[in-house]
Amino acid sequence: MFIFQQDNAPAHRARDTVELFKRETPAFIGPDLWPPNSPDLNPVDHKVRATMEQRLYQRKIHDIDELRAQLTATWHNLEQLIIDSAIDQWRKRLTACVKAKGGHFEYQL
Repeated sequence: MFIFQQDNAPAHRARDTVELFKRETPAFIGPDLWPPNSPDLNPVDHKVRATMEQRLYQRKIHDIDELRAQLTATWHNLEQLIIDSAIDQWRKRLTACVKAKGGHFEYQL
């Protein structure tokens, strides 16, 4: 089972989008339950994306097609250990979020 995290991006808060997620996602955390100023809770944002960016930008990318190809290759070569590590940090991040009253807390970790 997976849980879909609502990250409060404006497009993700749209009424139709929220209704779709509620209908199609088994364990959806909606925008009303997600701290509006805590992007640090999303494991993809704080760990996976940073790792992918580091690897992706080691060489110059010339156009959108090359970017797509590089993103796909980088994702497919991403070790499961990195994803597991990001997920393992989630409880610690939740605790820090509560202490920061839903605000930014990356500096506290």
